[in-house]
Amino acid sequence: MAILTAAHLTKTYPGEEHPALYDVSLTIEAGEFLAIVGPSGSGKSTLLHLLGGVDRPTSGSVELYDTDIYHLNETQLAIFRRRQVGLIYQFYNLMPNLTVVENITLPAALDGKTIPSTALDELLATLGLNGKRDALPGQLSGGQQQLVAIGRALINQPAIVLADEPTGNLDQRNSQEIMTLLRQANVKAGQTVVVITHDPAVAQQASRVVTIEDGKLSERA
Repeated sequence: MAILTAAHLTKTYPGEEHPALYDVSLTIEAGEFLAIVGPSGSGKSTLLHLLGGVDRPTSGSVELYDTDIYHLNETQLAIFRRRQVGLIYQFYNLMPNLTVVENITLPAALDGKTIPSTALDELLATLGLNGKRDALPGQLSGGQQQLVAIGRALINQPAIVLADEPTGNLDQRNSQEIMTLLRQANVKAGQTVVVITHDPAVAQQASRVVTIEDGKLSERA
Protein backbone atom coordinates (compact mmCIF):
# COMPACT_ATOMS: atom_id res chain seq x y z
CA MET A 1 0.00 0.00 0.00
CA ALA A 2 1.35 3.41 -0.95
CA ILE A 3 1.82 5.73 2.01
CA LEU A 4 3.26 8.67 0.06
CA THR A 5 2.83 9.69 -3.55
CA ALA A 6 4.72 12.57 -5.12
CA ALA A 7 3.56 13.64 -8.59
CA HIS A 8 5.44 15.87 -11.05
CA LEU A 9 7.37 17.81 -8.41
CA THR A 10 9.31 20.77 -9.74
CA LYS A 11 11.17 23.31 -7.62
CA THR A 12 12.81 26.42 -9.01
CA TYR A 13 14.40 28.81 -6.55
CA PRO A 14 14.17 32.58 -7.12
CA GLY A 15 17.04 33.86 -9.22
CA GLU A 16 17.99 30.38 -10.45
CA GLU A 17 17.80 29.67 -14.17
CA HIS A 18 17.47 25.89 -13.88
CA PRO A 19 15.13 24.03 -11.51
CA ALA A 20 16.66 22.25 -8.52
CA LEU A 21 14.08 19.52 -9.09
CA TYR A 22 12.32 18.75 -12.36
CA ASP A 23 9.12 16.72 -12.86
CA VAL A 24 9.88 14.14 -10.17
CA SER A 25 7.29 11.48 -9.41
CA LEU A 26 7.78 8.88 -6.68
CA THR A 27 5.64 6.38 -4.79
CA ILE A 28 6.73 5.08 -1.38
CA GLU A 29 5.12 1.98 0.08
CA ALA A 30 4.16 1.62 3.74
CA GLY A 31 6.95 -0.11 5.64
CA GLU A 32 9.52 0.52 2.92
CA PHE A 33 13.18 1.46 3.54
CA LEU A 34 14.12 3.70 0.62
CA ALA A 35 17.48 5.32 -0.11
CA ILE A 36 17.76 8.32 -2.41
CA VAL A 37 21.33 8.75 -3.64
CA GLY A 38 23.11 11.30 -5.75
CA PRO A 39 26.05 13.70 -5.83
CA SER A 40 26.18 17.04 -4.03
CA GLY A 41 23.84 19.54 -5.65
CA SER A 42 21.76 16.87 -7.36
CA GLY A 43 18.51 17.86 -5.62
CA LYS A 44 18.46 15.20 -2.87
CA SER A 45 17.77 17.53 0.04
CA THR A 46 15.32 19.60 -1.99
CA LEU A 47 13.32 16.45 -2.72
CA LEU A 48 13.37 15.37 0.92
CA HIS A 49 12.17 18.78 2.09
CA LEU A 50 9.31 18.70 -0.40
CA LEU A 51 8.30 15.17 0.62
CA GLY A 52 8.26 16.24 4.27
CA GLY A 53 6.39 19.50 3.81
CA VAL A 54 9.36 21.61 4.89
CA ASP A 55 9.35 23.50 1.58
CA ARG A 56 6.68 24.04 -1.07
CA PRO A 57 7.15 23.01 -4.72
CA THR A 58 6.87 25.35 -7.66
CA SER A 59 4.48 22.78 -9.11
CA GLY A 60 3.36 19.23 -8.39
CA SER A 61 1.82 17.50 -5.39
CA VAL A 62 2.64 15.29 -2.42
CA GLU A 63 -0.01 13.07 -0.85
CA LEU A 64 0.62 11.46 2.52
CA TYR A 65 -2.16 9.24 3.86
CA ASP A 66 -4.36 10.62 1.04
CA THR A 67 -3.84 14.20 2.26
CA ASP A 68 -2.45 16.59 -0.33
CA ILE A 69 -0.12 18.34 2.07
CA TYR A 70 0.29 21.44 -0.08
CA HIS A 71 -3.43 22.15 0.05
CA LEU A 72 -2.96 22.81 3.78
CA ASN A 73 -2.30 26.31 5.09
CA GLU A 74 0.93 26.99 6.99
CA THR A 75 -0.56 26.27 10.42
CA GLN A 76 -2.26 23.07 9.26
CA LEU A 77 0.92 21.96 7.49
CA ALA A 78 3.06 22.56 10.58
CA ILE A 79 0.71 20.43 12.70
CA PHE A 80 0.46 17.70 10.08
CA ARG A 81 4.24 17.61 9.67
CA ARG A 82 4.80 17.41 13.42
CA ARG A 83 2.40 14.49 13.78
CA GLN A 84 3.03 12.51 10.61
CA VAL A 85 6.65 13.19 9.58
CA GLY A 86 9.80 12.41 11.55
CA LEU A 87 12.70 14.52 10.27
CA ILE A 88 16.35 13.72 10.95
CA TYR A 89 18.93 16.25 9.81
CA GLN A 90 22.66 15.92 9.21
CA PHE A 91 23.36 18.71 11.70
CA TYR A 92 20.95 17.40 14.38
CA ASN A 93 18.95 20.66 14.89
CA LEU A 94 18.62 20.11 18.64
CA MET A 95 17.54 22.85 21.03
CA PRO A 96 20.77 23.71 22.91
CA ASN A 97 19.02 24.72 26.14
CA LEU A 98 16.90 21.56 26.38
CA THR A 99 17.95 18.24 27.90
CA VAL A 100 18.02 14.95 26.04
CA VAL A 101 14.55 14.04 27.32
CA GLU A 102 13.17 17.51 26.56
CA ASN A 103 14.55 17.46 23.01
CA ILE A 104 13.16 13.99 22.32
CA THR A 105 9.70 14.78 23.70
CA LEU A 106 9.48 18.26 22.13
CA PRO A 107 7.12 17.24 19.26
CA ALA A 108 4.74 15.64 21.76
CA ALA A 109 4.96 18.65 24.09
CA LEU A 110 4.07 21.01 21.23
CA ASP A 111 0.95 18.88 20.71
CA GLY A 112 0.11 19.03 24.42
CA LYS A 113 0.75 15.30 24.81
CA THR A 114 2.62 13.49 27.55
CA ILE A 115 4.73 10.49 26.61
CA PRO A 116 4.18 7.57 29.04
CA SER A 117 7.29 7.01 31.14
CA THR A 118 7.49 3.34 30.09
CA ALA A 119 7.53 4.27 26.40
CA LEU A 120 10.13 6.98 27.00
CA ASP A 121 12.32 4.64 29.05
CA GLU A 122 12.13 1.98 26.34
CA LEU A 123 13.12 4.48 23.64
CA LEU A 124 16.03 5.84 25.70
CA ALA A 125 17.24 2.30 26.33
CA THR A 126 17.04 1.49 22.60
CA LEU A 127 19.03 4.65 21.86
CA GLY A 128 21.56 3.88 24.59
CA LEU A 129 20.89 7.24 26.22
CA ASN A 130 19.50 6.25 29.62
CA GLY A 131 22.55 7.69 31.34
CA LYS A 132 22.25 10.98 29.44
CA ARG A 133 18.65 11.90 30.20
CA ASP A 134 19.46 15.29 31.70
CA ALA A 135 22.46 16.16 29.52
CA LEU A 136 22.38 19.18 27.22
CA PRO A 137 23.37 18.76 23.53
CA GLY A 138 26.68 20.53 24.15
CA GLN A 139 27.60 17.77 26.60
CA LEU A 140 27.10 15.01 24.03
CA SER A 141 29.24 13.59 21.24
CA GLY A 142 28.13 13.97 17.63
CA GLY A 143 26.89 10.39 17.56
CA GLN A 144 24.87 10.89 20.74
CA GLN A 145 23.33 14.08 19.38
CA GLN A 146 22.23 12.21 16.27
CA LEU A 147 20.68 9.51 18.48
CA VAL A 148 18.68 12.23 20.23
CA ALA A 149 17.54 13.54 16.84
CA ILE A 150 16.41 10.03 15.89
CA GLY A 151 14.53 9.69 19.17
CA ARG A 152 12.79 13.00 18.51
CA ALA A 153 11.82 11.81 15.01
CA LEU A 154 10.38 8.53 16.31
CA ILE A 155 8.65 9.66 19.51
CA ASN A 156 5.31 10.48 17.86
CA GLN A 157 5.34 7.27 15.79
CA PRO A 158 5.03 9.24 12.53
CA ALA A 159 3.77 7.85 9.26
CA ILE A 160 7.18 8.35 7.66
CA VAL A 161 10.73 9.05 8.81
CA LEU A 162 12.87 11.21 6.52
CA ALA A 163 16.62 11.32 7.20
CA ASP A 164 18.87 13.82 5.40
CA GLU A 165 22.46 12.47 5.37
CA PRO A 166 22.03 11.14 8.93
CA THR A 167 25.57 9.71 9.01
CA GLY A 168 27.27 12.53 7.12
CA ASN A 169 29.10 13.96 10.16
CA LEU A 170 29.85 10.69 11.92
CA ASP A 171 32.69 8.21 11.98
CA GLN A 172 32.22 4.65 10.73
CA ARG A 173 31.29 3.15 14.10
CA ASN A 174 28.68 5.80 14.88
CA SER A 175 27.38 5.67 11.32
CA GLN A 176 26.75 1.95 11.61
CA GLU A 177 25.01 2.43 14.95
CA ILE A 178 22.70 5.04 13.43
CA MET A 179 21.86 2.80 10.47
CA THR A 180 21.20 -0.14 12.79
CA LEU A 181 18.67 1.97 14.71
CA LEU A 182 16.94 3.09 11.53
CA ARG A 183 16.73 -0.52 10.32
CA GLN A 184 15.26 -1.53 13.68
CA ALA A 185 12.65 1.21 13.38
CA ASN A 186 11.84 -0.10 9.91
CA VAL A 187 11.84 -3.85 10.62
CA LYS A 188 10.65 -4.07 14.24
CA ALA A 189 8.35 -1.05 14.45
CA GLY A 190 7.22 -1.07 10.81
CA GLN A 191 8.27 2.54 10.24
CA THR A 192 8.54 3.77 6.68
CA VAL A 193 12.05 5.20 6.33
CA VAL A 194 13.57 7.35 3.58
CA VAL A 195 17.28 8.14 3.75
CA ILE A 196 19.07 10.71 1.62
CA THR A 197 22.73 9.73 1.25
CA HIS A 198 25.82 9.92 -0.93
CA ASP A 199 27.34 6.93 0.91
CA PRO A 200 27.07 3.61 -1.02
CA ALA A 201 27.43 1.65 2.25
CA VAL A 202 24.34 3.38 3.64
CA ALA A 203 22.36 2.90 0.43
CA GLN A 204 23.14 -0.83 0.39
CA GLN A 205 21.15 -1.26 3.60
CA ALA A 206 17.93 -0.03 2.02
CA SER A 207 15.33 -2.26 0.39
CA ARG A 208 15.09 0.05 -2.62
CA VAL A 209 17.41 2.67 -4.06
CA VAL A 210 16.60 5.55 -6.42
CA THR A 211 19.14 7.91 -7.92
CA ILE A 212 18.80 11.64 -8.43
CA GLU A 213 21.02 13.66 -10.71
CA ASP A 214 20.53 17.18 -12.06
CA GLY A 215 17.14 17.27 -10.37
CA LYS A 216 15.81 14.17 -12.13
CA LEU A 217 15.03 10.80 -10.59
CA SER A 218 15.73 7.30 -11.87
CA GLU A 219 15.24 3.86 -10.35
CA ARG A 220 18.36 1.86 -9.64
CA ALA A 221 18.32 -1.70 -10.93
